[in-house]
Amino acid sequence: MFIVGLMSGTSADAIDAALCDIQGAPPQLKAHIVHAITFPYPEGFQAHILRMCIPSQSSVDQLCVINVDLAALFAEATLRVISEAEMRIDQIDLIGSHGQTLWHQVQPDGTVKATFQIGDGAVIAEKTGITTINNFRSRDVAVGGQGAPLTGYADWLLLRHPTRWRAVQNIGGIGNVTFLPPLSDSSSAPLAFDTGPGNALIDSTIALLTEGAQAFDADSALARQGRISEDWLQELLSHPYYERRPPKTTGRELFGASMASELLESGRSRGLDEASIVATLTMLTATTIADAYARFAPARVEEIILGGGGRRNPFMVEALQGLIPGAAVLSHEDVGIDSDNKEALVFALLAHESWHNRPGTHPALTGARYGAVLGQITPGQNYQSLLRRTWCL
Repeated sequence: MFIVGLMSGTSADAIDAALCDIQGAPPQLKAHIVHAITFPYPEGFQAHILRMCIPSQSSVDQLCVINVDLAALFAEATLRVISEAEMRIDQIDLIGSHGQTLWHQVQPDGTVKATFQIGDGAVIAEKTGITTINNFRSRDVAVGGQGAPLTGYADWLLLRHPTRWRAVQNIGGIGNVTFLPPLSDSSSAPLAFDTGPGNALIDSTIALLTEGAQAFDADSALARQGRISEDWLQELLSHPYYERRPPKTTGRELFGASMASELLESGRSRGLDEASIVATLTMLTATTIADAYARFAPARVEEIILGGGGRRNPFMVEALQGLIPGAAVLSHEDVGIDSDNKEALVFALLAHESWHNRPGTHPALTGARYGAVLGQITPGQNYQSLLRRTWCL
C-alpha cells in the first residue's frame, strides 16, 4: 500500500510528510520511504500553535479554528509530497496523520486522563480525496495506556537486532526511549516511555534569550561557551518525574515554555551567564536520558539508535556517549531508516495496521490493558475501491 504519513512534533517547527510503501504483516512487515518532505508552516504559525498549548493564552474559538487551519496545511503537505514523488493522487491508498499535540493530561498518579491532537481528519480527507486515519493516541488512552510513545511499536516491528539489546532514543521536544530485546530473546518484552525534556527547555530558553530571533542552539554554539553548574544540575535532577516508574509520558505541559522561563530566572539568580544556563539545560537532557537507562533498562544496552533534532546537538551527543559507556551510538541511517522522516513513517505504518484491523501498539510499551486498533477513519473518494481491493468486499 502507498500511504502518506504526516507528523508535527512537540516543537511544532514544520510538517513532516513521507510517502511510504508498506507491505506484508507482522512479523514480516516491510516499510520503505518513497519520498519525504519538510513542509514549513507559514510565518507566525508555529508561534500560534505554541500559544494554543498554553491554557491562559488559548480559547475555545481559537482552538476550533486552528484545528481546521492546521488540517488544511496537512492536506497541502500531502499533495506536495505526492506531486514531488511524481505519483498520482489515485495511486495513494491512505493518509496516516498524527496531528499536532496541544495537551496531554497526565494525572498526579502518572496515568493519562486524556490527550488532545488537532488537525481534523475530515478536512484532510476532503481536500485530498484520500481516506484518512488520524487521532491514534486517544484509543490507547481509552484502554488504559499512556497514548505514547507510539513510535515504540514501529521500533518493535522494524528495529530489533538479532542478538543485542537496543535503545531507540528520540530527542525531539521531549525525549523518549524504546528498549528492544533481541530477536533471539523470545521471552522479554519491550519497554517504552518518555525520559523527560529533550530540546523543549533548551529551545524555549534560546527563544527567550534572543526574543524569538533564534529557535534553537545551532551546533551547540552557545552551550559550548558555558560551564555546567553541577549544583544546579543536581537540583534539577530531583524533579519527581525522573523517579516515576514507566509507563510514563510527559510534554510541554510540564517541560515547556513556562518551566523554561522559571529556569532562566533561576539560573540568573545563581549568577550564571546565558551560555552556562544553556549548557546546564543541555546536560540535563543528556543526564536524564542516561539516568533513565540506569534506572529502568531491562538489560544492558549495547546499541543506542539516536533520532530527533537532538542528534544534531554535538554537545548533547558527546555528553550521552560519556554518560553511557560501552554502548555504540548509531543513527537511524545506520539501520536503514531516514531519521528526519522516521515519525512520519511511523504514522503511515500505524495507518496500515489500523486499516487491516491489527493493533497499533504493544501493551508493554504504553501500559494499556491490551493492544488496540488505533485511530479514526474518515472515508475519502477512494474508500469504496480501497475496501474492495484490500478486503475483497
